[in-house]
Amino acid sequence: MQKAEKVEMVTVRMYPDGRMDSKNAALYLGLEEKTLAMKRSDGTGPCFIKRGRIFYFKEDLDAWINECSRARSTAQLRAAAPGGNYALEQRKAA
Repeated sequence: MQKAEKVEMVTVRMYPDGRMDSKNAALYLGLEEKTLAMKRSDGTGPCFIKRGRIFYFKEDLDAWINECSRARSTAQLRAAAPGGNYALEQRKAA
């Protein structure tokens, strides 16, 4: 028997020039807003601009999604990311 997949539509608010605030950018990416903030802080997230508030452009979010490696296991990602979060966690643990 096949499971029926349920697809949930997500509505994000975007300015006419393609900008989104942090809340909507996180929703668009499927991340928590705090996770996006942490990625912004450690430099592993998508490009952003700060004009009093933080904004992301849709094309930058799409580019970030597409540049991320696709993997079949977390071990494969660890091996492929020498300067990523995994290496940072390893340095902190040592």
